[in-house]
Amino acid sequence: MAATKFQLKIGGYPVEYDAAKHGPYDPARYYGKPDTSFLDLKLSEVPAWLARRKKTPQAFAGACSRAFWRWQHKYVQPRRNGIAPFFQVAVGCMIAFYVINYSKLRHHKNYKYH
Repeated sequence: MAATKFQLKIGGYPVEYDAAKHGPYDPARYYGKPDTSFLDLKLSEVPAWLARRKKTPQAFAGACSRAFWRWQHKYVQPRRNGIAPFFQVAVGCMIAFYVINYSKLRHHKNYKYH
């Protein structure tokens, strides 16, 4: 029976992860084939770079998960973390609730009659 690659399941490791090669698993790291960083691209290379991205819901969920864990490792989990994560969450909630309630708030503009 040939060895097959198992698809990523909830709670499982990515298919590209190899414990012998990568060491301990880090949820903030991408284990796929490395590519040029977006900040190192020239403007003419951007369409080709976007064409190489996976455009599946699973890939989007993985990118969001990696971004969350990078934020966790940088701001929330250090031993001497500051108050920055609380302000970031508060500002994010303010923006989210403003977007949700924008249809009601836009009718309360101050008009200047003269």
